[in-house]
Amino acid sequence: MKTSTSILALATLASALPSQPVTKRACTSAVKLSGSENVFKSYTLHANSFYKAEVAEAVKNLSDKSLATAAAKVGDVGSFLWLDTIANIQKLKTELATDIPCKNVLGLVIYDLPGRDCAAKASNGELKVGEINRYKTEYIDVIAGILKANPNQAFALIIEPDSLPNLVTNIDETACQQSKSGYEEGVAYALKTLNLPNVVMYVDAGHGGWLGWNDNLKPGAEGLAKVYKAAGSPSQVRGISTNIAGWNAFDLSPGEFSKASDAQYNKAQNEKLYVELFGAALQTAGHPNHAIIDTGRNAVTGLREEWGHWCNVKGAGFGVRPTSTTGAELVDAFVWGKPGGESDGTSDTSATRYDSFCGNNDAFKPSPEAGEWNQVYFEELLKNAKPQF
Repeated sequence: MKTSTSILALATLASALPSQPVTKRACTSAVKLSGSENVFKSYTLHANSFYKAEVAEAVKNLSDKSLATAAAKVGDVGSFLWLDTIANIQKLKTELATDIPCKNVLGLVIYDLPGRDCAAKASNGELKVGEINRYKTEYIDVIAGILKANPNQAFALIIEPDSLPNLVTNIDETACQQSKSGYEEGVAYALKTLNLPNVVMYVDAGHGGWLGWNDNLKPGAEGLAKVYKAAGSPSQVRGISTNIAGWNAFDLSPGEFSKASDAQYNKAQNEKLYVELFGAALQTAGHPNHAIIDTGRNAVTGLREEWGHWCNVKGAGFGVRPTSTTGAELVDAFVWGKPGGESDGTSDTSATRYDSFCGNNDAFKPSPEAGEWNQVYFEELLKNAKPQF
Protein backbone atom coordinates (compact mmCIF):
# COMPACT_ATOMS: atom_id res chain seq x y z
CA MET A 1 0.00 0.00 0.00
CA LYS A 2 1.10 3.49 -0.72
CA THR A 3 1.70 6.23 1.78
CA SER A 4 0.83 9.84 1.09
CA THR A 5 2.94 12.98 1.15
CA SER A 6 6.17 12.93 3.15
CA ILE A 7 6.60 15.17 6.19
CA LEU A 8 8.93 17.46 4.23
CA ALA A 9 6.40 17.77 1.43
CA LEU A 10 3.70 18.29 4.03
CA ALA A 11 5.54 21.32 5.37
CA THR A 12 5.82 22.73 1.86
CA LEU A 13 2.14 22.20 1.15
CA ALA A 14 1.07 23.53 4.51
CA SER A 15 2.85 26.80 3.79
CA ALA A 16 0.45 27.32 0.91
CA LEU A 17 -2.57 26.70 3.09
CA PRO A 18 -4.11 28.81 5.86
CA SER A 19 -1.83 28.87 8.93
CA GLN A 20 -4.60 30.31 11.08
CA PRO A 21 -8.23 29.21 11.25
CA VAL A 22 -10.37 31.05 8.71
CA THR A 23 -13.95 32.16 9.11
CA LYS A 24 -15.89 28.95 8.57
CA ARG A 25 -19.24 28.33 6.94
CA ALA A 26 -22.21 28.27 9.25
CA CYS A 27 -22.90 24.54 9.54
CA THR A 28 -25.02 24.76 12.64
CA SER A 29 -26.46 21.26 12.81
CA ALA A 30 -24.72 18.21 14.22
CA VAL A 31 -24.23 15.50 11.61
CA LYS A 32 -26.08 12.22 12.19
CA LEU A 33 -24.79 9.43 9.98
CA SER A 34 -25.67 5.75 10.11
CA GLY A 35 -24.10 2.53 8.98
CA SER A 36 -27.50 1.60 7.58
CA GLU A 37 -27.47 4.41 5.01
CA ASN A 38 -25.29 5.40 2.04
CA VAL A 39 -23.68 8.70 3.05
CA PHE A 40 -22.57 9.36 -0.53
CA LYS A 41 -26.15 9.76 -1.70
CA SER A 42 -26.51 12.91 0.39
CA TYR A 43 -22.91 14.14 0.65
CA THR A 44 -20.19 14.93 -1.91
CA LEU A 45 -16.65 13.62 -1.36
CA HIS A 46 -14.56 16.65 -0.43
CA ALA A 47 -11.67 17.81 -2.66
CA ASN A 48 -9.08 18.33 0.05
CA SER A 49 -6.65 21.23 -0.04
CA PHE A 50 -3.51 19.10 0.13
CA TYR A 51 -4.15 17.21 -3.09
CA LYS A 52 -5.43 20.40 -4.66
CA ALA A 53 -2.11 22.08 -3.81
CA GLU A 54 -0.11 19.17 -5.24
CA VAL A 55 -2.06 19.36 -8.48
CA ALA A 56 -1.69 23.14 -8.67
CA GLU A 57 2.08 22.74 -8.41
CA ALA A 58 2.00 20.01 -11.04
CA VAL A 59 0.18 22.35 -13.44
CA LYS A 60 3.09 24.79 -13.16
CA ASN A 61 5.56 22.04 -14.08
CA LEU A 62 3.74 20.43 -17.02
CA SER A 63 6.00 19.33 -19.86
CA ASP A 64 3.06 19.89 -22.21
CA LYS A 65 1.41 23.21 -21.38
CA SER A 66 -1.60 22.32 -23.52
CA LEU A 67 -2.63 19.97 -20.70
CA ALA A 68 -2.92 22.82 -18.20
CA THR A 69 -6.70 23.27 -18.33
CA ALA A 70 -7.39 19.56 -18.00
CA ALA A 71 -4.73 19.10 -15.31
CA ALA A 72 -6.17 21.85 -13.14
CA LYS A 73 -9.51 20.04 -13.04
CA VAL A 74 -7.93 17.06 -11.29
CA GLY A 75 -7.52 19.10 -8.12
CA ASP A 76 -11.26 19.65 -7.96
CA VAL A 77 -11.97 15.92 -7.71
CA GLY A 78 -12.91 14.68 -4.26
CA SER A 79 -10.33 12.34 -2.78
CA PHE A 80 -9.35 10.80 0.53
CA LEU A 81 -6.78 12.44 2.79
CA TRP A 82 -4.20 9.95 4.09
CA LEU A 83 -3.35 10.18 7.78
CA ASP A 84 -0.42 7.78 7.50
CA THR A 85 1.75 9.08 10.34
CA ILE A 86 1.14 10.64 13.71
CA ALA A 87 2.64 13.89 12.39
CA ASN A 88 0.22 13.91 9.47
CA ILE A 89 -2.74 14.24 11.82
CA GLN A 90 -1.89 17.93 11.48
CA LYS A 91 -3.19 17.69 7.92
CA LEU A 92 -6.64 16.94 9.31
CA LYS A 93 -6.50 19.96 11.60
CA THR A 94 -5.38 22.18 8.72
CA GLU A 95 -8.13 20.90 6.44
CA LEU A 96 -10.80 21.50 9.05
CA ALA A 97 -9.66 25.14 9.26
CA THR A 98 -10.62 25.62 5.60
CA ASP A 99 -14.07 26.38 4.27
CA ILE A 100 -15.57 22.91 3.77
CA PRO A 101 -19.10 23.03 2.32
CA CYS A 102 -21.71 21.62 4.69
CA LYS A 103 -22.78 18.97 2.19
CA ASN A 104 -19.24 17.65 1.71
CA VAL A 105 -18.02 14.53 3.46
CA LEU A 106 -14.32 14.60 4.33
CA GLY A 107 -12.71 11.29 3.41
CA LEU A 108 -9.85 10.08 5.63
CA VAL A 109 -7.60 7.04 5.36
CA ILE A 110 -6.64 5.63 8.76
CA TYR A 111 -3.28 3.98 8.10
CA ASP A 112 -0.63 3.66 10.80
CA LEU A 113 -0.81 0.19 12.38
CA PRO A 114 2.28 -1.17 14.16
CA GLY A 115 4.25 -3.23 11.66
CA ARG A 116 2.24 -1.73 8.79
CA ASP A 117 2.43 -3.29 5.33
CA CYS A 118 3.89 -6.52 6.67
CA ALA A 119 4.17 -8.22 3.27
CA ALA A 120 5.89 -5.39 1.41
CA LYS A 121 8.61 -2.80 1.94
CA ALA A 122 7.48 0.27 0.01
CA SER A 123 5.16 1.67 2.68
CA ASN A 124 6.42 0.30 5.95
CA GLY A 125 5.14 2.54 8.71
CA GLU A 126 6.62 4.44 11.61
CA LEU A 127 5.33 2.20 14.43
CA LYS A 128 7.18 -1.00 15.22
CA VAL A 129 5.49 -4.31 15.96
CA GLY A 130 4.31 -4.17 19.56
CA GLU A 131 3.79 -0.41 19.71
CA ILE A 132 0.03 -0.85 19.99
CA ASN A 133 -0.28 1.60 22.89
CA ARG A 134 1.29 4.36 20.80
CA TYR A 135 -1.14 3.55 18.01
CA LYS A 136 -4.06 3.86 20.42
CA THR A 137 -3.02 6.92 22.42
CA GLU A 138 -0.94 8.98 19.98
CA TYR A 139 -2.84 8.18 16.80
CA ILE A 140 -6.42 6.85 17.10
CA ASP A 141 -7.32 8.74 20.29
CA VAL A 142 -6.02 12.02 18.84
CA ILE A 143 -7.98 11.58 15.60
CA ALA A 144 -11.11 10.66 17.58
CA GLY A 145 -10.74 13.83 19.64
CA ILE A 146 -10.61 15.95 16.51
CA LEU A 147 -13.67 14.28 14.99
CA LYS A 148 -15.60 14.73 18.23
CA ALA A 149 -14.63 18.41 18.28
CA ASN A 150 -16.18 18.85 14.81
CA PRO A 151 -19.68 17.35 15.22
CA ASN A 152 -21.10 19.39 12.33
CA GLN A 153 -18.70 17.85 9.80
CA ALA A 154 -19.37 14.50 8.10
CA PHE A 155 -16.46 12.06 7.82
CA ALA A 156 -16.00 8.85 5.79
CA LEU A 157 -13.12 6.67 6.94
CA ILE A 158 -11.21 3.91 5.17
CA ILE A 159 -9.76 1.72 7.91
CA GLU A 160 -6.21 0.39 7.53
CA PRO A 161 -5.66 -0.60 3.88
CA ASP A 162 -4.14 -4.05 3.33
CA SER A 163 -3.96 -4.97 7.00
CA LEU A 164 -6.58 -7.68 7.57
CA PRO A 165 -6.22 -9.11 4.02
CA ASN A 166 -2.51 -9.69 4.74
CA LEU A 167 -3.47 -11.92 7.66
CA VAL A 168 -5.33 -14.20 5.25
CA THR A 169 -2.89 -14.54 2.37
CA ASN A 170 0.52 -13.60 3.77
CA ILE A 171 0.43 -15.15 7.22
CA ASP A 172 3.36 -17.40 6.24
CA GLU A 173 5.51 -14.25 6.26
CA THR A 174 7.28 -13.87 9.59
CA ALA A 175 6.53 -10.13 9.64
CA CYS A 176 2.81 -10.79 9.23
CA GLN A 177 2.83 -13.44 11.94
CA GLN A 178 4.46 -10.93 14.27
CA SER A 179 1.97 -8.22 13.29
CA LYS A 180 -1.20 -10.31 13.55
CA SER A 181 -2.25 -9.56 17.12
CA GLY A 182 -1.46 -5.87 16.71
CA TYR A 183 -3.45 -5.65 13.49
CA GLU A 184 -6.52 -7.28 15.00
CA GLU A 185 -6.34 -5.35 18.25
CA GLY A 186 -5.55 -2.08 16.48
CA VAL A 187 -8.34 -2.29 13.90
CA ALA A 188 -10.85 -3.28 16.59
CA TYR A 189 -9.76 -0.33 18.72
CA ALA A 190 -10.02 2.03 15.76
CA LEU A 191 -13.54 0.82 14.92
CA LYS A 192 -14.70 1.12 18.52
CA THR A 193 -13.07 4.50 19.22
CA LEU A 194 -14.02 6.16 15.94
CA ASN A 195 -17.64 4.97 16.16
CA LEU A 196 -19.03 8.50 16.28
CA PRO A 197 -22.34 9.97 15.03
CA ASN A 198 -20.65 12.06 12.32
CA VAL A 199 -18.55 9.17 11.02
CA VAL A 200 -19.12 6.25 8.66
CA MET A 201 -16.45 3.58 8.30
CA TYR A 202 -15.35 1.12 5.62
CA VAL A 203 -12.86 -1.61 6.59
CA ASP A 204 -10.37 -2.35 3.84
CA ALA A 205 -10.83 -5.69 2.10
CA GLY A 206 -8.15 -5.63 -0.58
CA HIS A 207 -9.57 -6.40 -4.02
CA GLY A 208 -10.84 -9.19 -6.23
CA GLY A 209 -7.35 -10.38 -7.11
CA TRP A 210 -6.56 -10.79 -3.42
CA LEU A 211 -9.42 -12.02 -1.25
CA GLY A 212 -11.53 -12.79 -4.31
CA TRP A 213 -9.93 -16.20 -4.82
CA ASN A 214 -12.45 -18.93 -4.11
CA ASP A 215 -10.45 -20.25 -1.16
CA ASN A 216 -9.97 -16.76 0.34
CA LEU A 217 -13.57 -15.54 0.39
CA LYS A 218 -14.73 -17.36 3.52
CA PRO A 219 -11.59 -16.89 5.68
CA GLY A 220 -11.31 -13.28 4.52
CA ALA A 221 -14.89 -12.48 5.52
CA GLU A 222 -14.54 -14.32 8.81
CA GLY A 223 -11.32 -12.43 9.57
CA LEU A 224 -13.04 -9.07 9.12
CA ALA A 225 -16.09 -10.21 11.07
CA LYS A 226 -13.94 -11.41 13.97
CA VAL A 227 -12.41 -7.95 14.39
CA TYR A 228 -15.74 -6.17 13.85
CA LYS A 229 -17.37 -8.24 16.58
CA ALA A 230 -14.37 -7.76 18.88
CA ALA A 231 -15.01 -4.03 18.53
CA GLY A 232 -18.61 -4.52 19.68
CA SER A 233 -20.17 -4.50 16.17
CA PRO A 234 -19.96 -0.68 15.85
CA SER A 235 -23.05 0.95 14.35
CA GLN A 236 -21.10 3.29 12.09
CA VAL A 237 -19.35 0.52 10.14
CA ARG A 238 -21.03 0.45 6.74
CA GLY A 239 -18.95 -2.22 5.06
CA ILE A 240 -15.69 -2.47 3.12
CA SER A 241 -13.39 -0.54 0.82
CA THR A 242 -11.88 -2.27 -2.21
CA ASN A 243 -9.25 -1.60 -4.85
CA ILE A 244 -7.69 1.18 -2.74
CA ALA A 245 -4.72 2.48 -4.74
CA GLY A 246 -5.55 -0.34 -7.17
CA TRP A 247 -6.03 -1.02 -10.85
CA ASN A 248 -8.92 -3.46 -11.15
CA ALA A 249 -11.81 -2.62 -13.45
CA PHE A 250 -15.29 -2.36 -11.96
CA ASP A 251 -17.30 -4.46 -14.41
CA LEU A 252 -14.95 -5.52 -17.22
CA SER A 253 -16.24 -8.78 -18.67
CA PRO A 254 -14.52 -11.08 -19.29
CA GLY A 255 -12.15 -10.02 -16.55
CA GLU A 256 -8.60 -8.84 -17.15
CA PHE A 257 -7.16 -12.17 -15.98
CA SER A 258 -10.02 -14.43 -17.05
CA LYS A 259 -7.75 -16.30 -19.48
CA ALA A 260 -4.99 -16.94 -16.96
CA SER A 261 -4.19 -20.59 -16.26
CA ASP A 262 -5.53 -20.29 -12.72
CA ALA A 263 -8.63 -18.22 -13.55
CA GLN A 264 -10.92 -21.12 -12.60
CA TYR A 265 -9.93 -20.57 -8.97
CA ASN A 266 -11.16 -16.98 -8.87
CA LYS A 267 -14.71 -16.06 -9.84
CA ALA A 268 -14.17 -12.40 -8.80
CA GLN A 269 -12.81 -11.29 -12.15
CA ASN A 270 -13.81 -7.65 -11.59
CA GLU A 271 -14.60 -5.54 -8.54
CA LYS A 272 -18.36 -5.73 -9.07
CA LEU A 273 -18.21 -9.51 -8.91
CA TYR A 274 -15.86 -9.31 -5.95
CA VAL A 275 -18.23 -7.12 -3.95
CA GLU A 276 -21.10 -9.50 -4.73
CA LEU A 277 -19.15 -12.64 -3.80
CA PHE A 278 -17.32 -11.25 -0.81
CA GLY A 279 -20.43 -9.35 0.25
CA ALA A 280 -22.34 -12.62 0.49
CA ALA A 281 -19.54 -14.13 2.57
CA LEU A 282 -19.51 -11.07 4.83
CA GLN A 283 -23.26 -11.31 5.38
CA THR A 284 -22.90 -14.95 6.39
CA ALA A 285 -20.04 -14.08 8.73
CA GLY A 286 -21.98 -11.22 10.33
CA HIS A 287 -20.19 -8.15 8.94
CA PRO A 288 -21.80 -5.17 7.10
CA ASN A 289 -21.27 -5.66 3.39
CA HIS A 290 -21.76 -2.42 1.47
CA ALA A 291 -18.68 -1.13 -0.34
CA ILE A 292 -16.82 1.79 -1.81
CA ILE A 293 -14.48 1.13 -4.74
CA ASP A 294 -11.41 3.16 -5.69
CA THR A 295 -11.59 4.18 -9.36
CA GLY A 296 -8.81 6.76 -9.13
CA ARG A 297 -6.37 4.98 -11.45
CA ASN A 298 -8.22 2.07 -13.08
CA ALA A 299 -9.19 3.62 -16.43
CA VAL A 300 -6.93 1.39 -18.52
CA THR A 301 -6.86 -2.41 -18.28
CA GLY A 302 -4.52 -5.07 -19.65
CA LEU A 303 -1.39 -3.33 -18.36
CA ARG A 304 -0.17 -5.74 -15.70
CA GLU A 305 1.72 -8.94 -16.33
CA GLU A 306 0.18 -10.48 -13.23
CA TRP A 307 -2.80 -9.64 -11.03
CA GLY A 308 -0.66 -9.05 -7.95
CA HIS A 309 1.48 -6.33 -9.53
CA TRP A 310 0.64 -3.13 -7.68
CA CYS A 311 3.48 -0.64 -8.04
CA ASN A 312 3.19 2.41 -10.36
CA VAL A 313 1.69 0.45 -13.25
CA LYS A 314 2.79 1.85 -16.61
CA GLY A 315 0.10 3.26 -18.88
CA ALA A 316 -2.48 3.79 -16.13
CA GLY A 317 -5.09 6.54 -16.32
CA PHE A 318 -7.41 8.45 -14.00
CA GLY A 319 -10.73 6.65 -13.78
CA VAL A 320 -14.38 7.48 -13.11
CA ARG A 321 -14.87 10.48 -10.83
CA PRO A 322 -16.43 9.93 -7.40
CA THR A 323 -20.16 9.24 -7.60
CA SER A 324 -22.90 7.33 -5.79
CA THR A 325 -24.36 6.28 -9.14
CA THR A 326 -22.83 2.82 -9.42
CA GLY A 327 -25.61 0.59 -10.72
CA ALA A 328 -24.81 -2.00 -8.06
CA GLU A 329 -26.88 -2.45 -4.92
CA LEU A 330 -23.96 -3.15 -2.61
CA VAL A 331 -21.64 -0.48 -4.05
CA ASP A 332 -22.27 2.81 -2.27
CA ALA A 333 -19.86 4.86 -4.37
CA PHE A 334 -16.89 5.04 -6.64
CA VAL A 335 -14.24 7.10 -4.85
CA TRP A 336 -10.70 8.34 -5.36
CA GLY A 337 -8.80 6.70 -2.52
CA LYS A 338 -5.27 7.06 -3.86
CA PRO A 339 -4.07 10.61 -4.71
CA GLY A 340 -3.07 10.03 -8.35
CA GLY A 341 0.43 11.35 -8.97
CA GLU A 342 1.87 10.25 -5.64
CA SER A 343 4.25 7.32 -6.07
CA ASP A 344 3.50 3.80 -4.86
CA GLY A 345 7.16 3.09 -4.14
CA THR A 346 10.67 3.79 -5.35
CA SER A 347 12.33 2.08 -8.31
CA ASP A 348 15.75 2.82 -6.80
CA THR A 349 17.14 -0.65 -6.05
CA SER A 350 19.59 0.78 -3.50
CA ALA A 351 16.86 2.40 -1.38
CA THR A 352 16.04 0.94 2.05
CA ARG A 353 12.34 0.74 1.19
CA TYR A 354 12.84 -0.65 -2.32
CA ASP A 355 10.32 -3.36 -3.11
CA SER A 356 10.95 -5.66 -6.07
CA PHE A 357 7.41 -5.06 -7.35
CA CYS A 358 8.50 -1.50 -8.15
CA GLY A 359 11.18 -2.93 -10.43
CA ASN A 360 8.83 -5.12 -12.47
CA ASN A 361 8.65 -4.67 -16.23
CA ASP A 362 5.13 -3.26 -15.91
CA ALA A 363 6.15 -0.71 -13.25
CA PHE A 364 6.87 2.90 -14.23
CA LYS A 365 10.50 3.99 -13.84
CA PRO A 366 12.01 6.08 -12.49
CA SER A 367 9.69 6.48 -9.50
CA PRO A 368 10.43 8.16 -6.16
CA GLU A 369 9.67 6.92 -2.64
CA ALA A 370 6.09 6.05 -1.74
CA GLY A 371 4.01 9.18 -1.28
CA GLU A 372 6.38 11.50 -3.14
CA TRP A 373 5.12 13.30 -6.23
CA ASN A 374 5.97 11.86 -9.65
CA GLN A 375 5.32 14.58 -12.22
CA VAL A 376 5.81 12.44 -15.32
CA TYR A 377 3.52 9.75 -13.97
CA PHE A 378 0.85 12.33 -13.13
CA GLU A 379 0.90 13.51 -16.73
CA GLU A 380 0.55 9.90 -17.90
CA LEU A 381 -2.50 9.41 -15.69
CA LEU A 382 -3.97 12.60 -17.12
CA LYS A 383 -3.37 11.69 -20.76
CA ASN A 384 -4.87 8.22 -20.26
CA ALA A 385 -7.87 9.37 -18.22
CA LYS A 386 -11.28 7.86 -19.02
CA PRO A 387 -13.39 9.87 -19.19
CA GLN A 388 -11.11 12.68 -20.25
CA PHE A 389 -10.94 15.87 -18.20
